[in-house]
Amino acid sequence: MKYAKRLLALVFAALMLCGCVENKPREEYVPTGDALLMEGQDPEDLVEEEAPQELTLAYYPDRSMNPLIGNNITNRSLFSLIYQGLFATDSNYNTYPILCSHYQVSADNKTWTIYIEPNATFSDGTKLTAQDVLATYEAAKESNYFGGRFTHILAMSLSGSDSITFQLETPYENLALLLDIPILKASEVKEDFPLGTGPYAFAQGATAAYLSKVPNWWCGNAKVPARAQTIHLIEGSSQSQIRDEFEFGDLTLAVANPMVDSYAEYRCDYELWNTDTGVFTYLACNVLYSPFFNEDDTLRKALTYAIDRDYINETFYNGLAQPSTLPSSPSSPYYNKSLAEKYTYDDMKFVDAISGLDLPEDKNRQTKKMLILVNCDDSARLRTARYLAQHLTSLGVPTGTLEYGGSTSVTYEQVLRAGNFDLYLGQTKLPPTMELTAFFRGWGNLGFGGITDGTLYNMTKEALANSGNYYNLNQMVADDAKVIPILFGANCVYSDRGQLLDLSPARDNVFFYTLGKTMESAKVTASATGEG
Repeated sequence: MKYAKRLLALVFAALMLCGCVENKPREEYVPTGDALLMEGQDPEDLVEEEAPQELTLAYYPDRSMNPLIGNNITNRSLFSLIYQGLFATDSNYNTYPILCSHYQVSADNKTWTIYIEPNATFSDGTKLTAQDVLATYEAAKESNYFGGRFTHILAMSLSGSDSITFQLETPYENLALLLDIPILKASEVKEDFPLGTGPYAFAQGATAAYLSKVPNWWCGNAKVPARAQTIHLIEGSSQSQIRDEFEFGDLTLAVANPMVDSYAEYRCDYELWNTDTGVFTYLACNVLYSPFFNEDDTLRKALTYAIDRDYINETFYNGLAQPSTLPSSPSSPYYNKSLAEKYTYDDMKFVDAISGLDLPEDKNRQTKKMLILVNCDDSARLRTARYLAQHLTSLGVPTGTLEYGGSTSVTYEQVLRAGNFDLYLGQTKLPPTMELTAFFRGWGNLGFGGITDGTLYNMTKEALANSGNYYNLNQMVADDAKVIPILFGANCVYSDRGQLLDLSPARDNVFFYTLGKTMESAKVTASATGEG
């Protein structure tokens, strides 16, 4: 067993301190000859081969390894080694063709045709077909994990033996952001251990499971962050056990979600990447029934200045979430920092804004208490709601909490649907395009409290059609303040220092890589495909 990383960190710190005792002048460099070229020798002859890579990862054997079904973040960290999508998305939300050979978009951006890589095969050597892609997307549409991506997709169909067409109800400039869903065999979309087209295949040995490098992988020598022939897998049972395996055992990489109660803090020497999850935490106002909001928008529009997002992040989310005053993740290209700064915490601005406001009173002429509905099954969110209630009270608006969950006699969802609240502290996962349709479209899934709004919905569609409109959308949502952003979630990817030099994890894609293709080079016109 390797030495504990924590001990290495202490030794490293001690050496650094020792190095600070005496500041010696640098000695002049004297060449030893081992960096010099001999006569007739080429520089390439001195290039060292990459050292063999030893990787150990974790997985939960009792959780699905199907990327359309499984939502365990430890298992999902393996998926980018086993599966591939039509496109891959990096940490900056740029897209790259993978299983897409080339694609075509209609002039109105409402029809996308994707052509499949002709040489792509699954790990057992069988050829990838357009039917596999269609079956995968049909299954993904019905899944809890990816279902939210299909809001504006009217139809999906085979448009040839090697292509699939997506028909959209609204123009969509960046549909490729939604098309990184891992592709499975049509016959295996419901299996717990389906095959993929990625560089590794899951295998179960006599004593333990492992990932085996696919021989004759269809992508050839494409550069992948993992290059070990065999990746050992440790069985996981809890986040704390995974953390201990990383700190004191052989585990090379671990993924943790700091926004959940099971998060275990890491205290050893490591490299850390924070990857966006799209999980959006927000306050939403009941503009339909609440006396605080149904007649006057003064309090609603001032609330953003009463929320200390940095304090909430540091206190309740280990400083690892992403505070945001806008309904776009700070990691996304749609976030504008200068715009976001206009809505940051300023308690005096909040107090000034409501100074002339008459708050609702009860029948005894006493100021009513504003109530924040919160799901008490989520302890971080519960603590956040209690803090917000206490802080708003201190700023002159008496506020309390309504705490319901799945185990209470009346559930959180029942109270939410009944509209018996003034504000609710919500959480949802936005698609990579950060679209807000579910909030503002009539009968939208998140239109609780009457926040549906035709103007905001139309602007949402304008942003999907042209990403230059996200600035206006974000500004309109922040000014309107029916939905008040608080923060976006992030997963933590911990790795042994120096072990994964090419690692560049992205949203739901820990081992991100490209195949050298770009969106520009893969886009073709109708005439180039011999159509129309």
